[in-house]
Amino acid sequence: MSLYYKNDRVELYLGDCVEVLEALAPESVDMIFADPPYFLSDGGLIYKNGKLISIDKGDWDKTIPCEEKHRFNRNWIRVCKRVLKPNGTIFISGTYHNIFSCGFALEQEGFTILNNITWQKKNPPPNFACRYFTHSTESIIWAKKSPEAKHTFNYKLMKELNGGKQQKDVITGNVISPSEKKFGKHPTQKPVYLLDFLIKAASNEGDLVLDPFAGSSTTGVSAIRLERRYIGIDRNEEYLELSKKRIEDIMRL
Repeated sequence: MSLYYKNDRVELYLGDCVEVLEALAPESVDMIFADPPYFLSDGGLIYKNGKLISIDKGDWDKTIPCEEKHRFNRNWIRVCKRVLKPNGTIFISGTYHNIFSCGFALEQEGFTILNNITWQKKNPPPNFACRYFTHSTESIIWAKKSPEAKHTFNYKLMKELNGGKQQKDVITGNVISPSEKKFGKHPTQKPVYLLDFLIKAASNEGDLVLDPFAGSSTTGVSAIRLERRYIGIDRNEEYLELSKKRIEDIMRL
């Protein structure tokens, strides 16, 4: 592992997330957003922009046996728990390929699940096989470290943002906009509005937000916009360079 980039509000680390998390100070992070590999790259195809393209994202996303997948998930979730503050929380994003393993691993590691949030995409890729429903949602599990933890939930703010009504566990919107790709893109890049919603809900200004699978650091872009601090970790230097460009761009505003 190595420190790839740093300023007064951001640290980017190049390396395996488990190794980096084991080296960070314990109980130092207020909130984690994790978008781990979904392990869905199996040579399949989808339609996108009128073209048939491969769903393969990279070697890091190759399909692996169920037992190996669960060992991987339990290991990184275990070290995430180590760095979370006693009242900190974690969000984990995924599809059916991996999310059930993540939920089980959270319970095995002593977390208490708070919500299963649904991210509904208005413009998902069409299902060209016509043999099952179009995949238009992802799940985001929200959990705290223990049943006793007094986690942050900015209820009044979320109600205000929802027109005075209680916020439901569904987030609806498009996939990433072209403006979010101006420096390049990650194959599983999340839109900024999604991270804005989660960070506003479960953290406060000045808090430290961590992403163990940073990719292009949408988490970091959102955290900086919302006056938080950020730690991002990724094994791919190309993605960290993209993260750096996006973060420096948002900090100039």
